[in-house]
Amino acid sequence: MSSINDSKTAILSTVINFELYRKSAQLFPKNTKKYVIDGTNGMHGLQSIFYMMKKLRGKGIEWLVMADEDVLFQNSELVSEIIQKMKKGNYTVCGVRDGGLLSHRNYNPFLINTFFSIINFKEIESNWDKKQLVKNDFVLDNEFDDDIKGLKGMYDVKSLYEPYYVFYLWLRRNNKRFLFLDSNHPFEEDQISNTVYFENKILLHHTWFARAYGTNEKHTKRINAIFDLLNFESNIEVNPVVFKDKWYYLSAKVSKWIRRIMRRLRIKKKEERIK
Repeated sequence: MSSINDSKTAILSTVINFELYRKSAQLFPKNTKKYVIDGTNGMHGLQSIFYMMKKLRGKGIEWLVMADEDVLFQNSELVSEIIQKMKKGNYTVCGVRDGGLLSHRNYNPFLINTFFSIINFKEIESNWDKKQLVKNDFVLDNEFDDDIKGLKGMYDVKSLYEPYYVFYLWLRRNNKRFLFLDSNHPFEEDQISNTVYFENKILLHHTWFARAYGTNEKHTKRINAIFDLLNFESNIEVNPVVFKDKWYYLSAKVSKWIRRIMRRLRIKKKEERIK
């Protein structure tokens, strides 16, 4: 493992399985500040992004690597090379398309999946506008000109499958450049995990099913097989800065309850108008 020679680069993980994180984080680039959002209370996706901006703004971070705990780096030194390419090419976001590459992700190919990404946090921080961001929950015909004809898998250019898509749609509609990485399923006995490449070099393996690690025999064995592939023997103590919104579970329940009531009231008013 090598370090990123940039003190203004950090790594953030939204974690639901701390047992897995304590192992996988040892494969993260060394000497890089690690932050964790505790997702054991249900926080993830778009809400995690909002919380990320709340907790990390003003900390002097220029580049932020977002990596789930089921991401196992094989060549973490490539992160530094990717950032250098992003700087030179004026890219704001780097990641893997959420359609057209992986067998079980056939959604929007113009956007990325958040299991791994690198973002120009400084740029996003300076332009952050949550109110405008949430207005981007829609797709337009022929809006983006990416050449996706060569994608080997299924995809849906009109998909809004993930709520966090609005974050990336907001960025794209503000003319921010995306650097897309290649990915596939290279393991014959494991058609769930995928490998991510940068310029034909293996960057990392994403195992999926983080929640199941340590409790489900099939997925634990499958994930451990990749640890074995990486000759993982390290026992480094990982001490990230952990953020947790202790009221999130309750507030999410209340918000869901309010939305349900409002929906019923709208239905009732509609029925009354019809009568």
